[in-house]
Amino acid sequence: MKDQIRDGDFVYIHLDSKRNWIRRVEKGEEFHSNKGIIKFDDIIGKPFGIRVESHSGTVFQIHRPSQTDIQISMGRNTQIVYPKDAGTILIETGVVAGSRIVESGTGSGALTSILARAVGPSGHVYTYEIREDMYRGAKKNLDRYGLLENVTMHNRDILEGIEEENLDAIIFDLATPWNLVNEAHRVLRPSCILASYSPTIEQSMKVCKALGEGGKWGMIKTLEVLQREIMVREERTRPTTWMVAHTGYMTFARSISST
Repeated sequence: MKDQIRDGDFVYIHLDSKRNWIRRVEKGEEFHSNKGIIKFDDIIGKPFGIRVESHSGTVFQIHRPSQTDIQISMGRNTQIVYPKDAGTILIETGVVAGSRIVESGTGSGALTSILARAVGPSGHVYTYEIREDMYRGAKKNLDRYGLLENVTMHNRDILEGIEEENLDAIIFDLATPWNLVNEAHRVLRPSCILASYSPTIEQSMKVCKALGEGGKWGMIKTLEVLQREIMVREERTRPTTWMVAHTGYMTFARSISST
């Protein structure tokens, strides 16, 4: 059954907020940590959401990995687009099942994985990455989670031009996105949306300036999303002292028809 852990499934093994792992379940194999060993044979056939004891008596939770879990696991060695920003990008660009999207750069493939799930088997994601090491790492990440069927990966500089046309959305996460606003307008369908993700306000200002020239773009806006967790405790509920504050500025613009 779908809700049961099967041989070959990925599981999210949770001990606490700082100690958690994503592992592929394989018959005869084991999960090892300094808190003990879990035999995968003991959890195959059990439902997701169970608690299990390691051989040393430590209790772990076994869950189905969420998209956030997968995204963070892809970015352990590289900066990723955080879930709070990825969700905003999805909503603002109007990405749905069947959408055709261009993304650059691919990075670790974390945002690519979210886009691939969002467009589904009837849509497609075309992603560009200039660095070969990042390209290979992202391909490995996407393949690990079975997300390459509706993704085409380009290992080249998107500044040389976008191969695809008639696109429903374009998402840039690169150093000089202002150099691509005219190319993006050429390949984007009218009234569809360009999203640009930048770590600094200076980059966002340059993007907005480029978008405001030539009358090709409308409804230009820049957003920043802050995320703060609340510690809910009886008689002592308060915000945590740590929050996911600035991660990036997101600029959005809608293409205006040239006819």
